[in-house]
Amino acid sequence: MVGTAQDLQPDLLQRIRTVLEQVPDPELPVVSLVDLGIVREVACAEDGRVVVRITPTYTGCPATLVIQQSVRAALDEAGYSDVILETVLSPPWSTDMITDAGREKLRAYGIAPPGARQEAVACPRCGSTETREVSRFGSTPCKALWQCGSCSEPFDYFKCH
Repeated sequence: MVGTAQDLQPDLLQRIRTVLEQVPDPELPVVSLVDLGIVREVACAEDGRVVVRITPTYTGCPATLVIQQSVRAALDEAGYSDVILETVLSPPWSTDMITDAGREKLRAYGIAPPGARQEAVACPRCGSTETREVSRFGSTPCKALWQCGSCSEPFDYFKCH
C-alpha cells in the first residue's frame, strides 16, 4: 500500500522529483521523463521507502530499459539508492500526461505536441494548420511523420493514445 506525501516528509519527495526532472528522455533529450509524464508517481510505501513509478509511452517501447537504467542511475548518484523503482503499464501512458512545459519544449524542438483529437495539427516551425500526415510511422514508433503545406517542412507528431 502506498501512502501520500503527508506520510513522508514532503520535501524528500520533492527533492527526488527534482532529481527526476533532470533525467532526459533517451529519444527526445530536450524533454525530461517528468515532462513526458513517464514518471507517473513519487510516493511513500508502507515500509517508509520511496517508490518511483514509471510508465513507458507504449508497451514494448525499445527505450524502456534505458529509461529504467537512467532513472536508477540518477537516483543512485543523488544518494537515493534505497528508492524502489516500479514500471507500471496500467493504465497505459497517454499523451495527456505530457506537461505544458513538455509540450512547449517539444514544439521548440520541432515536434508537434499532441492536442485534442479533433484539433488541427499545427506545424511546429511556422504554426500553420495546413498540415497532413505523410506516414503513420515517424522517427520512433510513438510518432507519425507529417508535412506542412505552408512551409513544406516535414515534422514528427506524437500519436495520440
